[in-house]
Amino acid sequence: MKSGIELEHLDRSTRPQDDLFRFVNGTWLDTTEIPADRARFGTFDLLREESTARVRDLIEAAAADTSGGAGSPKRQVGDLYASFMDTDRIEELGLVPLQAMLADVATIDSVETLAAGLGRLQRVGVDGLLHQWVGPDERSPEDYIVYLEQGGIGLPDESYYRDEKYAEIRAAYVAHIERLLGLAGIPDAADKASRIMALETRLAASHWDNVTNRDAIKTYNAHTFDEVRARAPQFPWETYVSEMGAPSGSFAKVVVRQPSFVTALGEAAADVDVADWQAWLTWHVLSRFAGLLPEAFVEEDFDFFGRTLSGQPDNKERWKRGVAVVEGAIGEAVGRLYAEKWFPPAAKERMQELVANLVEAFRRSFSSLEWMGEETRAQAIDKLDRFTPKIGYPDVWRDYSSIEIDPADLVGNVTRANAFEHDRNLAKIGRPIDRTEWFMLPQTVNAYYMPSMNEIVFPAAILQPPFFDLEADDAVNYGGIGAVIGHELGHGFDDQGSRYDGSGALSDWWTAADRERFDALSKRLIEQFDTYTPAGLDPSHTVNGGLTVGENIGDLGGLQIGYSAYRIATKATGMPEIDGFTGPQRFFIGWAQVWKGKSREAEAIRLLAVDPHAPQDLRGNAVRNVTEFHEAFEVKPGDGMWLDEDERVRIF
Repeated sequence: MKSGIELEHLDRSTRPQDDLFRFVNGTWLDTTEIPADRARFGTFDLLREESTARVRDLIEAAAADTSGGAGSPKRQVGDLYASFMDTDRIEELGLVPLQAMLADVATIDSVETLAAGLGRLQRVGVDGLLHQWVGPDERSPEDYIVYLEQGGIGLPDESYYRDEKYAEIRAAYVAHIERLLGLAGIPDAADKASRIMALETRLAASHWDNVTNRDAIKTYNAHTFDEVRARAPQFPWETYVSEMGAPSGSFAKVVVRQPSFVTALGEAAADVDVADWQAWLTWHVLSRFAGLLPEAFVEEDFDFFGRTLSGQPDNKERWKRGVAVVEGAIGEAVGRLYAEKWFPPAAKERMQELVANLVEAFRRSFSSLEWMGEETRAQAIDKLDRFTPKIGYPDVWRDYSSIEIDPADLVGNVTRANAFEHDRNLAKIGRPIDRTEWFMLPQTVNAYYMPSMNEIVFPAAILQPPFFDLEADDAVNYGGIGAVIGHELGHGFDDQGSRYDGSGALSDWWTAADRERFDALSKRLIEQFDTYTPAGLDPSHTVNGGLTVGENIGDLGGLQIGYSAYRIATKATGMPEIDGFTGPQRFFIGWAQVWKGKSREAEAIRLLAVDPHAPQDLRGNAVRNVTEFHEAFEVKPGDGMWLDEDERVRIF
């Protein structure tokens, strides 16, 4: 049995007791350059590269297959990809594909026509003032409801509009807006760019910060449609909803995640000159579709959002961007082809065994946690018993046959796919919850936990080395995908997931005393990560412990429960030494090699502001909170990874 350790990546000059992440990944870090078309690079990116290449083969095979009739999944996939790769046609058309939308925006002369334009554009994929989605009602998870999220800005986060450290990016953003407007032949581009920035700055000032936005209770604000109108009476809500084609009654009840932003939106609608709104919406149409336009627009869009924001020198090859367009529009049609070719039944069986051991490890943990009382313990076990694992790919595939895909009409293909998805989601209102639906594609290298459905989802593409290897010993598999399963399960019991009960409803099922003890542990973790700086950055750039606390709880839970599950799995067989490492050592090495990666400086700084995950090196070294890690490698006081026992945070 092979160990599953990437031995060639080890840095033997570094002791694991001083820096596990560096010991496991150091040679790779020293010998690997971040590709020019990447802002960061690591395990996830390597697997995404492989997945993208596989998808490309499937797409190109579909494009070459003339046996499928018009509207068949293979023909749709092939024709959409062909429309993106036909650069001659794209250059020939220029801005013609956007003319109808831009002409629509040009007619805006009042708040009423602004609301109408926002509604029509929302349907085809231009999020304006509000981002919108449909999901289970978090207070009544057997019913669907519309969620409204603050929007209106083009920079990554509200802090970019106010924090002095982003002053240069703000200046570059205004210059970028001016250039893109100029490319489109919009007159007075410089003046309009300044006015657009002023409007977005006003909207950003009413945005909730990203730590507050993590709060499941604060962001659940159910409103009737009349109550939404009362919050922002200046905005013509009926027109907005009608023009987006929303079915009757679909907005009868909505969740307004940031009510104060909606109030500010109404005030801005009344106060801001309509010409500024028109310029702002023109910019957002151009920005939304720039990647589908002639090369001058593509390059200008990438120059700001790629080079300036993330430090990425080169754009991705066109075929990779074409794959992304197909996946974004009709992704499950590709996913079905991917799953058929690349996900063997044996992988699903092994994963089911892993999940069962992780669930049992959680059950045992709940029975012995000192901070969890009996009443909360019973509810936690009930929630654990009711969760649903989804592995590999959906049982029911989405039907895209009603979308017209024309190999000569790229922008039209994308807007029609956006309209299909918009209509599909709003049509859920009033229907039973579809528990077969997936919110990731099988070819996506990731996983998620959805609290309102109490489910964990593991797409096929993540179920490969170094996360999961059918031929490898259990240790690395449990340190990799096992800990990731534990991480996702742990989200059901983290600072926000724990606010949802076993049915998926927001419910205060913890006793006050248990919540207080849990919050105290979370606070210690926040304070710990607040002191950390990712490798290679100036110490002034620290992790936001409040933003990352949920993912950090997930990582610790994944490690602690994953290790317990590994012990369960090997109780009968034992833990042999392989490649010079004991079973427990290989478990923690498996964890650290999953987070192998590096970032460009600009991207590392950007991620500190917006990413709820800690940087990769700090995730790999989160093991310093785990006593079993100290025991496995005999870590001593004075070692770099040593953490005093009373400073270690153990939640599960």
